[in-house]
Amino acid sequence: MSGLVDGETIRLIKADSVYSLAWEAACSGVRLADVVNGRLTDEQVNSEGEGWRWLPCIDHPEPARCLVSGTGLTHESSAKNRQAMHTAAEDLTDSMRMYLWGVEGGKPAPGKTGIAPEWFYKGRGEILRGHLEPLTSPAHAEDGGEEAEVAGVYIIDPEGRPRRIGMAQGNEFSDHVHERRNYLYLAESKLRECAIGPELWLNPPFEDVRGEAAIERGGGVVWKQAIRTGEAAMSHSLANIEHHHFKHA
Repeated sequence: MSGLVDGETIRLIKADSVYSLAWEAACSGVRLADVVNGRLTDEQVNSEGEGWRWLPCIDHPEPARCLVSGTGLTHESSAKNRQAMHTAAEDLTDSMRMYLWGVEGGKPAPGKTGIAPEWFYKGRGEILRGHLEPLTSPAHAEDGGEEAEVAGVYIIDPEGRPRRIGMAQGNEFSDHVHERRNYLYLAESKLRECAIGPELWLNPPFEDVRGEAAIERGGGVVWKQAIRTGEAAMSHSLANIEHHHFKHA
């Protein structure tokens, strides 16, 4: 079931999935929002409906054709955390150098190619979890830690071109104990399961995005922290990140 968020209610859309709507838009050359509006029904449901299972905001009928990947060291805070992990000396680590490369060359002028960000591959579509679904820590993991994210959602159109259809809240899941041993363990520290939210924003502003991440246990908050992302908080532009994500055929 797919729907359009309208305040506290959801207007149902006559469609099998968000992917089918996005594919229809890509094939017809019209905006996804126009496809959605053309398939809206009069039926409404409450967004707090009991017994619902919230699905990730995007999936694929063949999960092996949905790829989950990410970039790192695009925010100063992540670079500082990695710097502290890897050395107590005054010399810069490779992690901090890569971040500073982004500060210098991660926001190129239009039509130019900037420096590549760090990149990692998570897995295929079956690793995605939805809102309120558990993230499972495998037996070999020494730690399971959250990482609040904004996820870009893309499809590849019939001409082989990537198209961003929207953005969603996400939660990365990593073994930070393993990662602290050596920065070369970064990709291996990425535990496979991760989550994206149920709501896909089709054209959100991405200059300055603020929020809060929290961990609740036993009915109380045991940890919380303000988070900030968006291009104003990043060393790479969104266009440069997307270029390097999709520069291979």
